[in-house]
Amino acid sequence: MQIAAKIQKIKQKLCLSIQRIGQKTIKNKDPVFFHSTFCRIFVEIIYYVYSMKLLSYPFSILTWLWFVLAILIFHPVQWVCFRVFGYQAHKRSVDWLDFFLQSSLWFTFSKVQAINIERIPENKPIIFVANHQSIFDIVGMAWLFRKSHPKFVSKIELGKNIPSVSYNLRNGGSVLIDRKDPKQALPVLKQLGEYINKYNRAAIIYPEGTRTRDGKPKEFAPNGLKILCKYAPDAIVVPVSINNSWKVFKYGNFPLGMGNNITFTVHEPIPVKGTDYNLLFEQTESRIVGGIKY
Repeated sequence: MQIAAKIQKIKQKLCLSIQRIGQKTIKNKDPVFFHSTFCRIFVEIIYYVYSMKLLSYPFSILTWLWFVLAILIFHPVQWVCFRVFGYQAHKRSVDWLDFFLQSSLWFTFSKVQAINIERIPENKPIIFVANHQSIFDIVGMAWLFRKSHPKFVSKIELGKNIPSVSYNLRNGGSVLIDRKDPKQALPVLKQLGEYINKYNRAAIIYPEGTRTRDGKPKEFAPNGLKILCKYAPDAIVVPVSINNSWKVFKYGNFPLGMGNNITFTVHEPIPVKGTDYNLLFEQTESRIVGGIKY
């Protein structure tokens, strides 16, 4: 509301300034026409540039070129690392992939930062739970929380036909869920829970199930987190609030929103062991939603 009010004041000042100029310089013409037409057009142009949508077109092209180039280059790199050198080499290649994917946001003059990252436990299985706003949630969490070896609960459609991304999801320890077949989710979530519990790695789950288009959180579904907690009893649940990621796509996939401050706020962790699940879920959702600004 404050931003909208400031923009409205700018528009009013511009209009008044142009009216004064018009009255001094335009002779033998109807000032009403000048005010209502020229002023309106000029102010709308300034407002359009001010909102940076016009500027975002060339920078959006650069962003997507960088993004696509990264996934094309790192697909064969991942394949070689995984097939020849094993998990650790593949993990490092994915870390570099995530870095370059996130760096594509530099072209939109956006920044990404983690807040309270020191709260993340070390040498413990972790379940990151977060709200979901855009694909840069995934890239950001993968890069910022890379020390925890994060694995994703992703929809099955992402497991094919996307260079680098699909390969990593199929071979890097993540699991793929068929949202049309709820029964299929149980064994794969069980597998992920046991995996992170055994190797002290991390799972990332978005309980909303899909992205929000305006930053406003949707209702959290409890079942996925419940299964992970059941099969990873030693895990620590770490709630994360994501802000402003949705603004990158406020105009759609093209052009992209400019000048966003994307934050990942880490809240106080909650141990699975010794905590009633209903209370754990309630606290997790409350902390995440409480940290979202929309």
